[in-house]
Amino acid sequence: MTEFRRLEEAVEAGGVRIEKYRFVEKRLVTRGMPTAEGGVHYIVENTDIFQLCIKLSGGAVMLEPGALQYMHGKIESTVQQHEDKGFFGRALASAGTGESAFATKFSGHGTIWTEPGRRNFIIGEIDGDSLLLDDKAFYASGAGIQLTTHRHNTIAGVLGGNGLVQPKMSGKGVFAVEAPVPVEEIDIVELDGSQELTVDGDFMLMFSAELSVTIGPLVKGLRNALRSGEGFVYKLNGRGTAWLMPTAKVS
Repeated sequence: MTEFRRLEEAVEAGGVRIEKYRFVEKRLVTRGMPTAEGGVHYIVENTDIFQLCIKLSGGAVMLEPGALQYMHGKIESTVQQHEDKGFFGRALASAGTGESAFATKFSGHGTIWTEPGRRNFIIGEIDGDSLLLDDKAFYASGAGIQLTTHRHNTIAGVLGGNGLVQPKMSGKGVFAVEAPVPVEEIDIVELDGSQELTVDGDFMLMFSAELSVTIGPLVKGLRNALRSGEGFVYKLNGRGTAWLMPTAKVS
């Protein structure tokens, strides 16, 4: 393993091990910050890059199309659709969630390296649970996890930031979800059934599918909703977990 790449964490289940690596881009980014005197103070900072290494020991993993950088070992690759809805059903679901209707399945024994990029990853494991994801957040999962489409029951959901439909990840195995912000900037909120969580959909990365969700205006009445400036929000109740991105819109 080269020294510029550092292992941060790993998860393993069902013959699939996902390792997350961080390394620093060789190029430096110069950023200008305004000063109180009206000038500009320039700073130079490194740019972090993230990459996944997936090790198969008889298991199988599903990757978003185009995610592969290289692999070695005895690995078979095939194309697999996420859910069997027919061509038009898959096309509509894909358009609504932003996810591809297909994934590349890798199975066997060997090592897979994915394309490096600046978007971070949350890696973890589910054991019969379900998670609802932000559009385009799905990146990889063990073959025991299914990616389907969840449709919200309220028409207001189409204006809630994440759309009327969302990707739903269910089953057993390890997974990787792309995050547009650093993992250390993600808030994890645990709900115990006694409180309600209200959040702008643009700041929601994923949440437990067991939670009861209402998507609509923050306050009642169209006039009041316009005056509040908040638009449509998620209101979550029940027992479960929500992963929020407070810095998602910070440039």
